[in-house]
Amino acid sequence: MRVALVNTNRIQPAIAPIGLDYVAEALLAAGHGVELLDLCWEGNPEAATEKFLNSRDVSLVGVTLRNTDDCGFVSRHSFLPGFAAIIETIRRSSGALIVLGGVGFSVMPEQVLDLVGADAGIWAEGEFVFPDLASRLEHGQDWRDLPNLIWRDGSAWRRNPPSARPLSELPPMRRKAVDNVRYFKEGGQGGFETKRGCPGQCVYCADPVAKGALTRTRPPTAVADEIENLLGQGIDHLHTCDGEFNLPEWHAREVCEEMARRGLGDNLRWYAYCSPAPFSQELASLMRRAGCVGINFGVDSGDAAMLERLGRGFSPTDIVNATRWSKEVGMAVMLDLLLGSPGETQESLTRTVELIKQADPDRAGVSVGVRVYPGTQLASWLAATGETSGLSGGAGPADPLYFLEPGVAPFVFPRLDRLIAGDQRFLFFDPSKPNLNYNYNANQRLVEAIAQGHRGAYWDILRRLGDKA
Repeated sequence: MRVALVNTNRIQPAIAPIGLDYVAEALLAAGHGVELLDLCWEGNPEAATEKFLNSRDVSLVGVTLRNTDDCGFVSRHSFLPGFAAIIETIRRSSGALIVLGGVGFSVMPEQVLDLVGADAGIWAEGEFVFPDLASRLEHGQDWRDLPNLIWRDGSAWRRNPPSARPLSELPPMRRKAVDNVRYFKEGGQGGFETKRGCPGQCVYCADPVAKGALTRTRPPTAVADEIENLLGQGIDHLHTCDGEFNLPEWHAREVCEEMARRGLGDNLRWYAYCSPAPFSQELASLMRRAGCVGINFGVDSGDAAMLERLGRGFSPTDIVNATRWSKEVGMAVMLDLLLGSPGETQESLTRTVELIKQADPDRAGVSVGVRVYPGTQLASWLAATGETSGLSGGAGPADPLYFLEPGVAPFVFPRLDRLIAGDQRFLFFDPSKPNLNYNYNANQRLVEAIAQGHRGAYWDILRRLGDKA
């Protein structure tokens, strides 16, 4: 069967659609033909979509939504209106079944389906389900019982139970369906995945909503094979696409050991998202030997009480230790903060900035205001308490909902400015601060740096630019 896959993510710098790449590999392994439309490179996405479909006869169109919005409290840019326009164009240009997928879609699938009018969706991963769906359609068989599927049942959407197939059954990921070489040239890095799902209890996090709360790991040999294929294409700067690379730590060790055994660290520079705990000196050393050059620790706060409220399973001491151990073996460190969640106070803001300065990372990211995703503990808490004074937005899926603690809202930005006092290590998720902005959506400074040859994690590129200034 000829299947069309459409990448709708147009963020610049360009970010390769790794999920769509994996689905394409699974379709090809199952014997289906794949036609890929990558709208990242198109100036007029609707016109490109119409031209693409008018010249092809396809019966199934898979469309990926990587992000619903840019997650920025200050910018609040939603990608859903543009996504809806693309779906409308597909509907107008083809009679094919339109099936949505992607992490952004999986965060709130029914709401997105209602908004854009697609036929069905696949929640979480699509590598097992999508080829089966194509085969059922090809043979005229009913497909509505497939796992992970969300389909229209009368006036409501029905969500089927998820697949329990192990990730070891995925086909080899050669990573050649998507033009990863161009993405590396214009986006500065490639991506790879070692596991899916997260058992964490972070109250705001949508990862368990989108990918499930059960951690499922990929065989380290499969991960290393994939990295070797990317290296063979000249892509030598990578970033993990896991929620947290070191959860669980034993699997992170096994992946690094396999990479080190093959000598991949000699030719590779990669970055990881990690939790400050469990994290050890031994893991830091092993990651560095496997080629890791930088870690982004999502710490959220430096205040013990706030960490507990947020459901984080680590302490301020863990933050300091993880930073020190990483820097001792030569890895750059970014600490990401999420300020203004329920219970934030002037004192907790002060303790957080003081803790970050004590930890002494290479960079620290400051994001103010918490994105409230449906299905998270934060969303449930807000609904149960009836708390509305800290909320803004939320008129619909295309209007991102945010919470900012009313007790700090009147002074949070000037207070942070005084506490940080011009410390250039601090970056801000704020387009109004162009030289310190680490919101990657439409970040022209990053686009220009990558065009000049910079490679790696975006925060690390901004660090290098700042150090040269």
